[in-house]
Amino acid sequence: MVKITVPSASDVAKKWVDVTPGRASYYESETPKAASAWESGAAAASGTFKTAIQAANIGQLFAGGVKKAGAAKFSRKVKDVGVARYGPGVQAAQADMSTGVAPFLDELGKIEIPERGPRGSPGNYAIVAKVGDPLHKRRLAELGAGA
Repeated sequence: MVKITVPSASDVAKKWVDVTPGRASYYESETPKAASAWESGAAAASGTFKTAIQAANIGQLFAGGVKKAGAAKFSRKVKDVGVARYGPGVQAAQADMSTGVAPFLDELGKIEIPERGPRGSPGNYAIVAKVGDPLHKRRLAELGAGA
């Protein structure tokens, strides 16, 4: 038998930190080429996704993953990388935000609602439905799920 030589986790992590940032240009040039394969593969996996989220122990697995990561990691990552990326991320998402919100703003512009009644009035709940129902139908249509 031959014993496999395995580097330490800290050595692997150090090499990863030393080498990976230098691969940014590769990431920039090669990742867009994978977009079509990602889209078709992800869409084709919808059945597997549905099966996975219906697994009997999915709640336990999800909770276990959350607990393993923990609040401390969440807070550390927000401080160490999230804050610095927040502004540039928002700027980079401007066109996506506009495209994503436009159909719902359009839908809201078509809705006429009655005057609001006194607090607790049943008519006020009807206003919620008059706004919520068409927005929900639009969301389903945007996702290709029908109404």
